[in-house]
Amino acid sequence: MTIPPFSVREPSGTETPVTVEVPHAGLFVDGPTLSSLAAPARSLGKDADLYVDELYTHAPSVGATLLTAHASRYVCDLNRSEHDIDEGSVHQASSRTRATRGVIWQLTGEGAPVLDAPLARHELERRLNTYYRPYHQTLARILEEKRAQFGFAFLLAAHSMPSVAKAASSNDFVVRADVVPGTRGRTSASEAFIQCVDKHARAHGLSVMHDDPYQGGFTTQYYGRPDLRVHVIQIELARRLYMDEATLQTNAHFERIRAWCTSLVEALGRIRP
Repeated sequence: MTIPPFSVREPSGTETPVTVEVPHAGLFVDGPTLSSLAAPARSLGKDADLYVDELYTHAPSVGATLLTAHASRYVCDLNRSEHDIDEGSVHQASSRTRATRGVIWQLTGEGAPVLDAPLARHELERRLNTYYRPYHQTLARILEEKRAQFGFAFLLAAHSMPSVAKAASSNDFVVRADVVPGTRGRTSASEAFIQCVDKHARAHGLSVMHDDPYQGGFTTQYYGRPDLRVHVIQIELARRLYMDEATLQTNAHFERIRAWCTSLVEALGRIRP
């Protein structure tokens, strides 16, 4: 069976200006990628946004368009610029910046190698042409169609994050907030959308920390243009909310968090900035 790079589900309820994109929940790795993959199988799951596609699966029922990638971020990371490479990820890359986890990951989240050697340029192009470019062409088309229909478009970039992280300045560990809306310093969306996410989370007893530790990646920065009537918020959910981070299984709160995600999409769909 051939697994498509991504899928689009159109609204089944009355359509709204909202699109939900899930770029990192996929686990599929194609043959050419497997041939150069050094990462252990468990890392595929730990570095994926496991179950986020299922958390937002009811988004079409409340009027949103749902775009879901099926390939692992080890194939290519859809939330990075396609130019985010260096010589450690691609042979003869011209970038002067380190791209340890750029569009091609060199290291897993735990620091193990993802690649057994830098990719040849033709392999990078194959991945970009098969996965990356069609995904972003589709996303851009959906947003333009929403903007034409409603006068504006809103994109919820759906992600998840490890609940605990090592502090940057010490060996201590930091417990992250339940919900982290990333808006590039409140520049990628109007305040009406940002406040909607904040209030919806707090009303359900969830803690919120804006832009910390994630301000929003490539998608938020590239598409988030309120001056052009396209609003984007990257939403990171702490994985403890809905899964056991050791066993990688859903927990008893999964359905409650899925209902929260659905109601958030519904609330965002009612905003007219």
